[in-house]
Amino acid sequence: MNHIQIVPFAEAHVKQIAEIECACFADPWTEEGLREELDNDCARFLTAIDQHGAVAGYIGCHTVLDEGYITNVAVSPISRRQGIGRRLVQELLEQSQDLSFVTLEVRVSNQPAIRLYQSCGFRAVGTRKKFYSHPTEDALLMTVTLETKT
Repeated sequence: MNHIQIVPFAEAHVKQIAEIECACFADPWTEEGLREELDNDCARFLTAIDQHGAVAGYIGCHTVLDEGYITNVAVSPISRRQGIGRRLVQELLEQSQDLSFVTLEVRVSNQPAIRLYQSCGFRAVGTRKKFYSHPTEDALLMTVTLETKT
């Protein structure tokens, strides 16, 4: 994990992130959809790069006023269990001190992710019924309140 660098999302990362999306999600973002985020002023995306220069994971967040919404957190299957997801979440939160809070959804069955988010300060605030498909499943809505720096 010491060899992981967290860097801003760039065009050079799109193809590898799309591959991670396909490996991690039933309804993955396309390369085109990811590429559009590069020019989205309301998007904050970070990429985890391993010692070989490969994308190990990424996180995406959209902002509206002082609110953040994490759209995606994904780590390549071969890079899991190394703390990369935690580093991505923590770095995003550190870079989001201008926000009042950050929210996300997670499958209710994804206990490792839920534990990760809880360890980063997120708490469960509700459930979105049948939010996910392939398979149909509820989402746990989680949020963390941030101390804004003035």
